[in-house]
Amino acid sequence: MNAISEAFTTQAAAHDARATDIVRVEGLTKQVSTPDHDLTIVRDATFSVAAGETVAVVGASGSGKSTLLGLLAGLDVPSSGKVWVDGEDLFALDEDGRARLRGRLVGFVFQSFQLLPSLTALENVMLPLELAGANDAAARARQVLAEVGLAERLGHYPRQLSGGEQQRVAVARAFATEPKLLFADEPTGNLDSATGAQVIDLLFRMNREHGTTLVLVTHDATLAGRCARRITIDAGVVSA
Repeated sequence: MNAISEAFTTQAAAHDARATDIVRVEGLTKQVSTPDHDLTIVRDATFSVAAGETVAVVGASGSGKSTLLGLLAGLDVPSSGKVWVDGEDLFALDEDGRARLRGRLVGFVFQSFQLLPSLTALENVMLPLELAGANDAAARARQVLAEVGLAERLGHYPRQLSGGEQQRVAVARAFATEPKLLFADEPTGNLDSATGAQVIDLLFRMNREHGTTLVLVTHDATLAGRCARRITIDAGVVSA
């Protein structure tokens, strides 16, 4: 192989690798100013997440895990650097554009469930489908709630559900729109260990069955061990 052919092959391989990345990060930095000094929460992070991967973001409390997740989702804006999600330059979009991208590609599961208290389980799961313009929102919401074992709880409000059931509704809501990418931030943080284990089993099963990419923030080493790869953040420095 001559030098020109070799260079072309290398370039093509790099392009193919980028094409399979659902998240790509280059030089990502987040600083905040305090009265005393500037604090760097994420420092010059560069890494990628391949489509279909399960990745744990781990680090001590206060290390910047949730901030990093917020940047990857476009919920927060970096001081410098770039993030591409499914090939889209996230911060070349305005706030509305990032919201549309999240609605099309991303699902979320939070520690605090984030269910709307005035809506039933069915209505909570229907909401992102309706916002996306789905004509069959009710039918799809019923289906995914059945997948998480809540077919008999459709008309219950969050206050009428246990913590584990509320998180199951949140998981159903996250998967209802068939996202390519799922962000989970300490999804068992408000649950007892037995209920948390059940929710995590459910989350990984749903992720596998729906073919989603999972990026999971956790301080739990056992939970992180269930992911195929870890990204570690320590005092803002990311090691992928």
